[in-house]
Amino acid sequence: MPELALLDHAAVLAAVSPAAAIEATREGFLRHHCGEWVMPAKVYLDSPPYGDFRAMPARGGDLALLKWVTSFPGNPAHGLPTVSGVVCLSDARTGVPLAILDARAVTALRTGAVAAVAALALAREDARTVGIVGCGLHGAWTARCLAAAGYGQGVCYDPRAEAAAALAQELGWDVGDLPAALACDVVNCITPGSAIVVERDDLAPGRHLNMLGADGSGKAEASIDAVVACALFCDEWEQASHGGELAGAVAAGRVVREQVTPLGAVLAGDAPGRSGPDATTLFDSTGLAIQDLAVAAAALRAAQAGEVPAGRITL
Repeated sequence: MPELALLDHAAVLAAVSPAAAIEATREGFLRHHCGEWVMPAKVYLDSPPYGDFRAMPARGGDLALLKWVTSFPGNPAHGLPTVSGVVCLSDARTGVPLAILDARAVTALRTGAVAAVAALALAREDARTVGIVGCGLHGAWTARCLAAAGYGQGVCYDPRAEAAAALAQELGWDVGDLPAALACDVVNCITPGSAIVVERDDLAPGRHLNMLGADGSGKAEASIDAVVACALFCDEWEQASHGGELAGAVAAGRVVREQVTPLGAVLAGDAPGRSGPDATTLFDSTGLAIQDLAVAAAALRAAQAGEVPAGRITL
């Protein structure tokens, strides 16, 4: 067995800048939309009452990926991260493993990157202000990627005041309450999805919402009334309709597939984005393996070029 590159959390984040993650993620959506990249359905393995494991495979270009990642919401109380896991990259031509990467870093980068990709495609052209609801690891990278895409001033809100303050200080943004964050041009919700944070009355013409936290069954950050009041977009219908922000509205019979546009179709020019400056748009991000593949591939390229230090292991 040949040596595998080993990229830890810091190495992944050093290898892929926010701008590079945005470009890679956009390219991944386009290649998946045209059928060049393939992605079987995400597999959930529940571990009640603690959380769940997820197995996420994808193949594109000369690479194949498997991400084994978790969501254990109670972990922070024990000093552990909510999300942890590993990404394995293999050569799609030979099946030989090439690299192992930290899944937390890959997930954080692609979560932030897709928020920027969606905002650039769906928000008003003059949209600038950013609301961040949830300033943990994924919220922080969402803010960093949106800043890299040209958005800001921003408002950071988190029940943990210290998390909001640290992110706001880093970016030169403001700390605000929930209504202030929800009043921005581009609203980003990156919470555990265990409680509603967006109600129908929080919507306004011209606003764009990135819903990033509801990534499993029973989770939601917006009320059903809020969801159905928006023009709807998603990363992938099957995931979003069963375990994303749209799932509650779908189960209630208030949203059907024909009302939801895949982001990849918008990026490819095969479907329209927002209908006009007064539309209220909502993008449901459930997290796709093709996004992980795009970011992990960029990290591997950087390691192979010697741009970041990578460990080596032999199995």
